[in-house]
Amino acid sequence: MSEAKPIAALYVETGGCYFGLEGVDPWDEVRDARLYNGPRPVVAHPPCKRWGRYWFGGPSAKVRYERPGMDGGLFADALDKVRRFGGVLEHPEASHAWRHFGLTPPPKTGGWVRADWPRYDGWTCCVEQGHYGHRARKATWLYAVGCELPSLKWGKAEGKVRLDPGFHSSEERAAARALGQMPRHLLTSKERLATPAPFRDVLVSMARSVEVSHG
Repeated sequence: MSEAKPIAALYVETGGCYFGLEGVDPWDEVRDARLYNGPRPVVAHPPCKRWGRYWFGGPSAKVRYERPGMDGGLFADALDKVRRFGGVLEHPEASHAWRHFGLTPPPKTGGWVRADWPRYDGWTCCVEQGHYGHRARKATWLYAVGCELPSLKWGKAEGKVRLDPGFHSSEERAAARALGQMPRHLLTSKERLATPAPFRDVLVSMARSVEVSHG
C-alpha cells in the first residue's frame, strides 16, 4: 500500500476527526495554525463565529462587535495559506467572509464556479454536509485552489433536523410564542460543529490532489 500524501489540517478541533489520520498533520488552537508555513497543501476550517448570522455576538450577548469579521485575522490567514500552498477552505453558507474578501458567492444548487478570477485561481461551491452523514443539512461553502474539483452530492439534503434553534417561518414562530413555546436546539454545539468523516475524507482527498509545486 502506498504511503498517503502528507497534508496539513488547519484550525481544527483538538482531538477531532483530523487527528490520528495517516499523512494528516493537524493544527489546533494549541499549536496555533497561524504558525504553519507550508509546504504541504491544506484543509482549512477557520473559525466562523464572527462571519455568520450572529457576527455581532447574538441577541443576548453582553459584548457586541462593531462589524463582521472581527476574528483576529484568522480567516485571512487561512485564505492566504490555501492560495499559497493549495488546498481547500470550508465555511458556513452565506459567510460574510466571501463578500469581504471579494469571493463570488456560489449557487445553492451546487457546482463549482470561479471565485476570484483573474487575480487568483480559486473555485467555490455550495454543498450540504447532510449528504455526507451530518444530522442537519449544514449548507457549506468551499473555496479551493490547485485541487481536482470533484463532483459532489449537490442540492438539498432531505430529512434533516434544523442546524440552528428556531422555527421554519414567522407564522410558525408566532404560533409557538402564543403557546408559550421557545426556540430550542435540536443538536448539541458539538454536533453542529462536527465534520462527518465522509465529508472530511472528501476535503482531504482534494488537498492531496494538489501538485507539490503549487504556489
